[in-house]
Amino acid sequence: MDKLDKKILKALKANARLTSSAISEDVGLSVSAVIERIKKMENTGLIKGYTIDINQDMIGNNMVALMDVSLKHPDYYSGFEQLVKSNNSIAACYYQTGEFDFVLRIVTDSTEGLDEVYKVVKGYEGVEKTETHIVLRTLKEEGALLPD
Repeated sequence: MDKLDKKILKALKANARLTSSAISEDVGLSVSAVIERIKKMENTGLIKGYTIDINQDMIGNNMVALMDVSLKHPDYYSGFEQLVKSNNSIAACYYQTGEFDFVLRIVTDSTEGLDEVYKVVKGYEGVEKTETHIVLRTLKEEGALLPD
């Protein structure tokens, strides 16, 4: 990946709906060269896909919490993974080192919605302990990080 690829990625990060023509003007390449570079980045897996960024507050999802989860034994990991993947209120799950095995980012519409997720997670047989933190404000949240 060179400087031109980084410029293309930066343009797509700002607006994934940009045309190749608009990107070519921004980075100083021909339209066909931009298309070729984008296809190469898609084919190698560098660009995994294109998506939208939804304002969660505008659809009523203004409750965000982080839940640390510790499992009793690694035998429970597979089932826990399925539980996490099947719950639409769990926006992210990270396997981590330290006292807890996982941290979940939960996004829901209310404390009642959070309580529902809490009960599902705590009700899973393999869960040993949890600790939940309510997010008061998000200072930074980047979906795609680019190298300097």
